[in-house]
Amino acid sequence: MSLKIFTLIVFFLTYIFIIVFNKYKSFLTMFFSLTLILFGAVSFKEALFNLINWNVLMIYIGTLILADLFIYSKAPMTFADYIVNKSKNSGLAIVFLCFFTGIISIFVENVATVLVVAPLAFDISKKLKISPIPILISIAISSNLQGTATLVGDPPSMIFAGHAGLSFNDFFFSNGKPSIFFIVEAGALASLIYLFFLFRKYNDKKIQEEEVKPLTYIPLVLLIIMVLGLAVISFIEKGFSIKSGIWCMTIGFVGILWFFIFRSKDLKESIDIIKRLDWDTVVFLIGIFIVIGTFSKVGLINDLANLILRFIGKNPIASFLIITFLSMILSGFIDNVPYIIIMLPIVEKIAITLSINPFLLYSGLLVGSCLGGNITPVGASANVVAMGLLKKEGYNVRFFDFVKIGLPFTLISTGVAAIVSVLIFM
Repeated sequence: MSLKIFTLIVFFLTYIFIIVFNKYKSFLTMFFSLTLILFGAVSFKEALFNLINWNVLMIYIGTLILADLFIYSKAPMTFADYIVNKSKNSGLAIVFLCFFTGIISIFVENVATVLVVAPLAFDISKKLKISPIPILISIAISSNLQGTATLVGDPPSMIFAGHAGLSFNDFFFSNGKPSIFFIVEAGALASLIYLFFLFRKYNDKKIQEEEVKPLTYIPLVLLIIMVLGLAVISFIEKGFSIKSGIWCMTIGFVGILWFFIFRSKDLKESIDIIKRLDWDTVVFLIGIFIVIGTFSKVGLINDLANLILRFIGKNPIASFLIITFLSMILSGFIDNVPYIIIMLPIVEKIAITLSINPFLLYSGLLVGSCLGGNITPVGASANVVAMGLLKKEGYNVRFFDFVKIGLPFTLISTGVAAIVSVLIFM
């Protein structure tokens, strides 16, 4: 059996097992990546130094640490309470709370964002004597939407930056044009209009929340310093520099050190922060980098790109729409991280073949694969957590209860983002 066929079999098995046994995805990707190494499809040295994107992993871990400390500080809850109290009525309070959730998720991991805002959502629903189901669903899908907007918002954005060689600043402006941030925000603003109509009937009562006082603003300051540092690195060095990962890890270490010296009672509390980090995703990323990196190394990426080119034809707009909305549909049911890793080089080849700006297809892939997770309750981790919180409170959410909110939200936000992408990059 040739290495190409063997790698293809391992790739399909990896995908199938991730879909069926998603709870064990980190173990499965490591198992299949080690299988490729043991059978000689890739060497251990090449996997370790060439296929694993350590820059992405360092950025992810550093931002996770700061996100945990930011939540500990209770500053996000303070801001959320303030927004709710300043809203004219309960409907606007819910919409603004969803928007605020999205803003937090630009810099904080989506699951953590949902956990921060969920208690306030339950409190609002009790005061209004309404079901918290639509509120929690809206919060979850809002967090998924805006996590795509910046380099540090979500793993797919980090992976995209690594492949395309984008710096932190390039997510705002690239080659003199507005970039991913503005495309995502256009979709976010359109989704706010949808949420306004969804909650417009709650317009007769103003919610009053007792504002939570933050324990400290130091994590917020560190978060700002991290973002400013990434911006400065972008000016100094073009592209996805390893300095970005080192910077994020350094600020994360400073945060842990600050917590240990000034806030924790003992070393155990600081160690607990490190234990709470999403190590499952870190291990998953390592494994999937090796599996899909090997898939590319043996030439299967080119084969798949040629196959897709036959299917989509040579019309740039048609290609963009197919990539965007196919990615959206698939990501409602499969993990978008391995999908986007394998599709980035394929999309690049398609753009070169069609002689179009690769950023047009890149934006379609990123927006579609990240926003598509909002269609179903299993499409994103934040959705799963939100459904778990509702179940804990005695609310069982049926699959189509989620879809009837998530699908219109996704179609509207993706559609508007797609239009803006075409206007910018065509």
